Amino acid sequence: MNCPVCGGKATGKVGIDQFYCWDCCVEFRMNKEGVDIFEVAEDGSLVAFDPHNTALY
Repeated sequence: MNCPVCGGKATGKVGIDQFYCWDCCVEFRMNKEGVDIFEVAEDGSLVAFDPHNTALY
């Protein structure tokens, strides 16, 4: 499975239909409507992905 953000192949499954990308450090979830993308906060919580936040790269 490729990452929907960076297109990288370094992804791993972390839950039911939930994946983590080791290249850009985002978590994403597949659902009927498409893909939900989250950034992982310092405390481990998930925050909705902001594509305008360039701090990830």
